[in-house]
Amino acid sequence: MEILINLFKQYNLVAAFMITAFLILISNFITGKLGQKRMASAFAIVLGLALAYYAGSITGGKKGIADIAAFSGFGLLGGGMLRDYTIISTAYGVKIEDLKKSGLAGVISLLLGLLISFVVGVALAYAFGFRDAAELTTIGGGTATFIVGPVTGTALNVGSDIVAISVAAGVIKSILAMILTPLVAKKIGLDNPTSAMIFGGLIGSTSGVAGGLAATDAKLVPYGAMVATFYTGLGSLLVPTLGYIAVKAIF
Repeated sequence: MEILINLFKQYNLVAAFMITAFLILISNFITGKLGQKRMASAFAIVLGLALAYYAGSITGGKKGIADIAAFSGFGLLGGGMLRDYTIISTAYGVKIEDLKKSGLAGVISLLLGLLISFVVGVALAYAFGFRDAAELTTIGGGTATFIVGPVTGTALNVGSDIVAISVAAGVIKSILAMILTPLVAKKIGLDNPTSAMIFGGLIGSTSGVAGGLAATDAKLVPYGAMVATFYTGLGSLLVPTLGYIAVKAIF
């Protein structure tokens, strides 16, 4: 065990990949036994979140499981660099002719999805007692995606606690998208590239859309994730600017 721990410390990123792979194997096994194999990706993420929460509670640190020396590789694996790389990589595999088919519907889904998520987030924040315009905007941005929230919070100079709430809102949305997508896919006609792109625009969360579509039909992932990536970029531009101006004018 001591040799293994030392290896994990020395090759921490390799260890992080190994543990992630092990969690995926467990998820595949459990969901297979439950007859819900397509839910494996969502289940794996829930396991990862539970592990991160447990690690943070026993270390009392700021980096969760990365505060444990043997698991410090998760600090890089779960960091911004690899996160952005994986978001960009989801665009590979998209056929331009299919992308053009979404046309006006894709653009409308982007704007409508962002607007609905933002309004719902601001409304919920207001219902829970938040009144400051910057805080309301940050939480609304987090409801769009857990990347837009921190970007907005940094731009508007709000406290780290508000940023954390915005991230939590985005993570919850992402998990719900992963779990519910394969359950409702047939009912909403989510079975072709065009519908996947519109779906990606309406939901917005790249990780949620990618995970949900992977559990539905892996061929649809690049299309949904491509538009969802635009959603994140559009949100990062509009929420701290027009979104904040609108919220400040109202509240």
